[in-house]
Amino acid sequence: MSSADADAADADRLTTGAARSGPIRLDARRYDHDDVQTLVQSLYAEQFGLYGFADSPDTQVVSDYVEPQGLFLVGYTPSGEPVGCGGCRTYDRDKGLVEVRKMYILPDHRGQGLGWMILDHLEQHAAAHGARGTLLETGSLNRAAVRLYSGAGYRPVPSYVSGRSELNRAFVKSLNPAT
Repeated sequence: MSSADADAADADRLTTGAARSGPIRLDARRYDHDDVQTLVQSLYAEQFGLYGFADSPDTQVVSDYVEPQGLFLVGYTPSGEPVGCGGCRTYDRDKGLVEVRKMYILPDHRGQGLGWMILDHLEQHAAAHGARGTLLETGSLNRAAVRLYSGAGYRPVPSYVSGRSELNRAFVKSLNPAT
């Protein structure tokens, strides 16, 4: 990523929430940003260890997470450490559906509300760009994620991706798009 791209991403900085070490800052980042890649590789390793398989982070299309059709956020501690991430991308433009992907929080930073914060910002972004709903999948063994999505108003639905393992759980949530 060029320094101009990094500066443009820094313009989208959001500061909110608090963690043990202070407020967490959310920055919009390109999917190919080094901090994003570090976090999604950690997500991949954790999922592979838990399930014996996982979607490769290398199969994502970088432009899917670029505004206005998408967004990718990284949460940073006050010292600048990337500790969590998540993105959304257009799934079905005609139906106004956005898919939430690659939600991940480093283990030492879980349970502090960062997942809620990232999810809320992704939903706000999607609604501001006309989305009427979000959908996502998570592993059934990831009880914290299932609690997060259920608590955020997501309801279970059948898998929307053919060939997915029965270990995956799909969820959907209606949004009120900005008018």
